[in-house]
Amino acid sequence: MFNLGMPELLLILAVALLVLGPRRLPDLARALGKGLAEFKRATRDLHETLDHPGEPGEIDQPEQEPPKEAPPKDTDGNG
Repeated sequence: MFNLGMPELLLILAVALLVLGPRRLPDLARALGKGLAEFKRATRDLHETLDHPGEPGEIDQPEQEPPKEAPPKDTDGNG
């Protein structure tokens, strides 16, 4: 993806260790891992939605209730 080798990764880790310090680096790595996991989960859900969208028109056209008929009128005058 970025075409980074082991020496480049070690240099990035060393600079991060110097800039952030040994106490904040594990917290940053943990937050980065959680963020990447959430991103992967969201992209997987999006792929599943695009691959299996369901019935055609399911989202665009919600189900409509049939029109209700008016009750018959009382024509004999009893009520």
